[in-house]
Amino acid sequence: QVQLVESGGGLVQPGGSLRLSCSASGIIFSIKNMDWYWYRQAPGKERELVASISSRGYTNYADSVKGRFTISRDNAKNTMYLQMNSLKPEDTAVYYCHLPPDAWGQGTQVTVSS
Repeated sequence: QVQLVESGGGLVQPGGSLRLSCSASGIIFSIKNMDWYWYRQAPGKERELVASISSRGYTNYADSVKGRFTISRDNAKNTMYLQMNSLKPEDTAVYYCHLPPDAWGQGTQVTVSS
């Protein structure tokens, strides 16, 4: 069973930056061959896909974060990252990392407010 733990969330002013991390542990046979995902869920809204990174390093982003967020991975450390720049109040949400088919982290709160 895979366990995922996110970290790096917090309170930041608009225009600021945060770097989220997601560390995987447990039974991981070939994490380097897996795609990773970042989702977020704002209060009263459905969970949405923010970014993904394939096993080959190809990345995709939601339109709302393109040009501001960067997803990356370090297979040697079983860790994925989300660098978030130029943060906006609408980025406020709980951020979750996900490894298919069913591994989810507990979430880390990101609050963008002055």
